[in-house]
Amino acid sequence: RKSKLDGYKEIIEEKYTQNCTARAIFDFIKERGFEGKYTIVKDYCRQFKQAQIKKATIRVEHTIGLSAQVDWKERVTMYDRNGHPWTFSIFLYVLPYSKMKYLELTLDQKQDTLFKCLYHAFKYTGGIPNEIWFDNMSTVVDHKMSDFHHHKFNERFQSFSHDANYHPIACRPFRPQTKGCVEALARTMSRLKPYNHEFDTLAKLNEIIENLRERLNHEKSQGNNQIPIELWQKEKEYLRPINPDLKRYFESVQLRKVSKDAMIRFQNHQYSVSPNYIGKEVEIKPLKKIEILFNGVAIRHHKITNYQFNYDPRDKRAILKNDLMKDKTDEEINQYILNDLSVYD
Repeated sequence: RKSKLDGYKEIIEEKYTQNCTARAIFDFIKERGFEGKYTIVKDYCRQFKQAQIKKATIRVEHTIGLSAQVDWKERVTMYDRNGHPWTFSIFLYVLPYSKMKYLELTLDQKQDTLFKCLYHAFKYTGGIPNEIWFDNMSTVVDHKMSDFHHHKFNERFQSFSHDANYHPIACRPFRPQTKGCVEALARTMSRLKPYNHEFDTLAKLNEIIENLRERLNHEKSQGNNQIPIELWQKEKEYLRPINPDLKRYFESVQLRKVSKDAMIRFQNHQYSVSPNYIGKEVEIKPLKKIEILFNGVAIRHHKITNYQFNYDPRDKRAILKNDLMKDKTDEEINQYILNDLSVYD
């Protein structure tokens, strides 16, 4: 017998994997002609979730140096000696072959925080594997451009992965088995419970998590009955070297709005961008030079100077062409720039 869900199942599955509720999906498909009731949508969502969880998984031997798995232990709440609650997350990273683990306390799960934690994990484990498995997190996957079967990574994350020289893999929703090592690590965070009311500051709590990390790496793993740090002594030789330039993805990131003069301000000095970005918000990363990014992509670099106005010749030409010298030829504009480099100053 024909079901009222026919023609809507693919939409329901796609929206449900995007963490939409059954009620929200029902309202969505009803606007598109669905004539059934809410209960059959709710039941189908439940069946779909269970079907994904119960799919068989073949257990495999992990290849040395091949992969790592990443996840978060989200919204952990613990109480200090004064009864004050601290809510935080724990970044989880594990090398499946050796079971070597890295934990880090964080107060958010922003993309810059993810990049910083990954870099720290690379440093702690002595290198970078060929591939890293991630949960279907918004800092990694562009959900607007993805569906249940095909994931598209967001542009800035893809750039970080390329510079780090590893292949990112996003796990399908409702398939915790595909990164079982980091899922098991998340469950061991229950070992923090005895430390409730046993710390005074966030620094002390961070120390407790670091001590747990060291214990986990020096005790036998249930997965292979071996000590992670001993296997890691061999595995680290197979890991790729760390690109120190990765720090630019998370150090000193600041947001600026581009002025109507196509400039951004840093330390009371101004630096140019293309007039195309006027009114838009960009990121700046001041290290040895200023890197200006839009949506994670570098659009301009400047040396840090003591001059009040700092123009890239391409930007100055475009600014003059748009306003002051819009009726002049390119040759006249170029000559004007050569004759008076401090026109705006």
